[in-house]
Amino acid sequence: MASSILSSRCSLSPAAAVARALGPPRMTLDCRFQSSVPMPLGSMAVRSVASRNSSLSGVAPETSAKIIDGKLVSGQIKDEVAAEIARMKDTIGIVPGLAVILVGSRKDSQTYVRNKKKACKAVGINSYEVNLPEDCTEEEVLKHIANFNDDSSVHGILVQLPLPRHMKEENILNAVSIEKDVDGFHPLNIGRLAMQGRDPLFVPCTPKGCMELLHRYDIEIKGKRAVVIGRSNIVGMPVALLLQKANATVSMVHSYTKNPEQITSQADIIVSAAGVANLVRGSWIKPGAVVIDVGINPVDDAESPRGYRLVGDVRYEEACEVASAITPVPGGVGPMTIAMLLSNTLESAKRIHNFK
Repeated sequence: MASSILSSRCSLSPAAAVARALGPPRMTLDCRFQSSVPMPLGSMAVRSVASRNSSLSGVAPETSAKIIDGKLVSGQIKDEVAAEIARMKDTIGIVPGLAVILVGSRKDSQTYVRNKKKACKAVGINSYEVNLPEDCTEEEVLKHIANFNDDSSVHGILVQLPLPRHMKEENILNAVSIEKDVDGFHPLNIGRLAMQGRDPLFVPCTPKGCMELLHRYDIEIKGKRAVVIGRSNIVGMPVALLLQKANATVSMVHSYTKNPEQITSQADIIVSAAGVANLVRGSWIKPGAVVIDVGINPVDDAESPRGYRLVGDVRYEEACEVASAITPVPGGVGPMTIAMLLSNTLESAKRIHNFK
């Protein structure tokens, strides 16, 4: 998203910004929301904006919000995944495999795929990649998906989004075998997520990462009021379902929501996935609330060598004075997405080969 567009959005009133940003989406833990190998919270270093030595539990009135460190947690999850992959290889001789299909030459998509391959290599997952030209046919993509569906060495399939305009995204995503849908976008996985008493095989990676951060920092969800800002298929809708499964009372703020500030200010937990820089002000946040900021938005910055800097949906400095805990941008939810992709791929391989 161009920084000039983001800048103009930020000049709108809060309600107008939400209305413009949160329309119908373009599209683009196991279910206890734990990663494959649980990590005791006591082993995690907890950082604070005011003091690096503070503990996450209990916030002194004069201190700022605690930082929920996604970079730290994702690193620990990757270590856990690597250890489990090594155990699996030594025990049954199986190495998990992840296949990625990239259509076109978008620089951001190429970067994402490159980072995924690097992460796979670091933990011991075999990676397979198919690069197709922008003008390829939908049938060509479906052919590669079918090949990976039938390949026993591949345990996860990821189609990098967005796809070219001439392709119907729904057809592509639905073609991925549900047993290998490590992105969690198959309608049967989402359907299972939405139903009580049903567990999806996979949860979408970014929502799963949000929940993992809450759990690893021992943030209580049951009985709490949660507000999710944004209702995309990728983040907003599934994270709302996950919070509901964890027994939170969930409200969603979207393009037709009246008084979004008033609704958000009632939340004990806020998850913002609007994609609008600095939309959520300190006045939107109830004192002591926990803030999970999914937004990664470029804004103009003449002092930056790149000419821009990355900010979240939440005005960070204001939120730190009100919230009890918050994810930074960058370094919060972002690193968790790839970590959850690796975790999902491992879980797929373990399920397919009945490895406990």
